[in-house]
Amino acid sequence: MKKLLAGTLLTALTLAGCGSGSGGSGEESSTLKIGASNVPHAEILEQAKPLLEEQGVTLEIETYQDYILPNQDLEGGEIDANYFQHIPYLEDQKQEFGYDFVSAGGIHIEPIGIYSKKHASLDELPDGATILMSNSVADHGRILSMLEAEGLIKLDEGVEKTAAEVSDVVENPKNLEFDANYEAALLVQMYESGEGDAVLINSNYAIDAGLNPLEDSIALESSDSPYANIIAVRAEDEGNENVAKLVEVLHSEEIKDFMLEEWGGAIVPAE
Repeated sequence: MKKLLAGTLLTALTLAGCGSGSGGSGEESSTLKIGASNVPHAEILEQAKPLLEEQGVTLEIETYQDYILPNQDLEGGEIDANYFQHIPYLEDQKQEFGYDFVSAGGIHIEPIGIYSKKHASLDELPDGATILMSNSVADHGRILSMLEAEGLIKLDEGVEKTAAEVSDVVENPKNLEFDANYEAALLVQMYESGEGDAVLINSNYAIDAGLNPLEDSIALESSDSPYANIIAVRAEDEGNENVAKLVEVLHSEEIKDFMLEEWGGAIVPAE
């Protein structure tokens, strides 16, 4: 009987020590499972892994090729956090799907680049040029603000820039045609095949495809962009100690230096 009780107690203690680090109930474990895009997110996390290990936290990294599954899996509890999205996209996802997520901290900025197989500069874009862009509405304000900064269009002064849509363009001297019918991950393929006159591509997809945003784009979003990529968690885990340690490590000078050295300014640490 004593052996049976001892075995039962050992099993219970073993189970209590497992789990994925959710802070909703019970003790936080020393393992944190995070979902991330391949580049640069997962690569940055790999650099953070040994630093986090020194603080007693084992980081498990699950990689994703799209922008939908990481939030679905966070909602379902398959992962404890994700690292792939910026605040406007997160807010759009929360509104559309009812996710109860919060940001644990901004980590880096991935400037969007304008790429073209046909034209060497924005000045060369012809009248009626076709501009290919993501079908993610959360990215439209960002893209249109960039095009406005480059002098290609003018947006309605009364519109909030992050929420701007094509219908908010009030001046379009080159009569640009906007084609927003593509998944963000497919835009590199459209560029490589020579579709459109210009293609706007997120840096993570560009880098993953072997492009250098600084050298291959004909224009690059300013480094003071407010679209920092964040660590997102369920609201119940906002105070999770392991997540706080991860964010602290990702804000360290060692990780910031890695970003700048590895990508030469194509990936910029968030302030």
